[in-house]
Amino acid sequence: MRPRLGVVADDITGSGDLGGLLAKHGYAVRILSAEADWEGLCAQLAGERTDVLIIDTDSRFLAPEEARARVVRATKALQAAGCGAFWKKTCSVFRGNVGVEFDAMMDTLGLASGVTIAAFPKNGRTTLHGDHFVRGVPLPDSEFGTDPVHPLREGNLRLSLLAQTPHRTETLPIETVRAGAGAVRAARAALAAAGARYVLLDAQTQEDLQVLAQAFAHEPVFLGSSGLAEELPAVWPPAGPFAVQAAAPWVHPDRVILVAGSVMPQTRAQIEQYVLAGGHVHDLDLTLTLQTPERAADELAARALPTVEAHSTALLRSPNRPEQVASARALGASLGLSGVEVSQRISSTLAHAAAQVARQSGTEKLIALGGDTSAALIRACGVTQSVVVEELAPGLPSTYAPAEHLLLVLKSGSFGPPDFLLRAIASLQRSPLDRAGDDA
Repeated sequence: MRPRLGVVADDITGSGDLGGLLAKHGYAVRILSAEADWEGLCAQLAGERTDVLIIDTDSRFLAPEEARARVVRATKALQAAGCGAFWKKTCSVFRGNVGVEFDAMMDTLGLASGVTIAAFPKNGRTTLHGDHFVRGVPLPDSEFGTDPVHPLREGNLRLSLLAQTPHRTETLPIETVRAGAGAVRAARAALAAAGARYVLLDAQTQEDLQVLAQAFAHEPVFLGSSGLAEELPAVWPPAGPFAVQAAAPWVHPDRVILVAGSVMPQTRAQIEQYVLAGGHVHDLDLTLTLQTPERAADELAARALPTVEAHSTALLRSPNRPEQVASARALGASLGLSGVEVSQRISSTLAHAAAQVARQSGTEKLIALGGDTSAALIRACGVTQSVVVEELAPGLPSTYAPAEHLLLVLKSGSFGPPDFLLRAIASLQRSPLDRAGDDA
């Protein structure tokens, strides 16, 4: 069937982020991984119910020209699949090749103007007169301003976009949003007529998103983060019920492997709660990782395997205190590695260790903390296609990879409450896929 919506996401956690918001309203949401044959899978899925089709380009931190090429290819694949509307999904704080990727989708679709949004109030992202805030803190003063790999210094999203695209960008202010859907539509039309390709939307509350959804129910393209997706089902034709069912019983239903590479404070708090509840943690040897990653993965897997077999869960992590992160970056620099390369090597080593433990222990349920770590885990496990199962917290769903028979939670490092890991483990252990429903 023709998908209601086609999404091009710049990372795997963002794919699930948006997918989970729609899946909880009954939409059948399928995700194609960055390494997959997008064109072939789009054709293959034509015979299965797919309301939302998401392609992960894993392009957030690629060179701009490569990011553009991936977005163009993904958009064309979704066009060929017959998608009714499109979404260029980005980070909720506009990290990455945002302007380049917006331009790539808009040019491919042949559209002159589109609405752009970063606000996601349920996860603390709000925008006022173009200035972006994280839990009430100006973006440059939040944890993203001091991110060791991708620091954000500009707090105004309009200015951030203008630095990445030659096209005119204007802000649609909160006062217009509060005036109602009719005022929003009129203001957007006036800005587009005046030559604005991108209309950046202010929003501070869920009620603001409801107004925007009413105003843009028939919009052909959306650009930005996923918060608005939760309100669109109320103004779109209803979706029939859809549930996912596992293809086979779980070998060890209670076993869950967690892998954490994020340095965000939210991830640290979640790990602390896991440890306080009796969870077992194994730290990656960073020095060994940066010098001999294969050996580091084997060493970490050897330590974690007995823990999983004896206690059902184990968390494999990169040491993430600020001084440890700084030390790893300094060692990487001495070895000729950039900050991005250090991060990728750590994520890849963690992922290969986790995949090794999963194979050896018969574990089919995994949780990844951090976008880079999640992408690396998907690659290490060979996942090319998954379907969203259920939302566990705003923007944090579980997904099922039917070919590999894996139940996954791929979590943005900066999302989720402190007890999220405990909730996610409990959800995976009770196997929601054992419910009766449609086949994946």
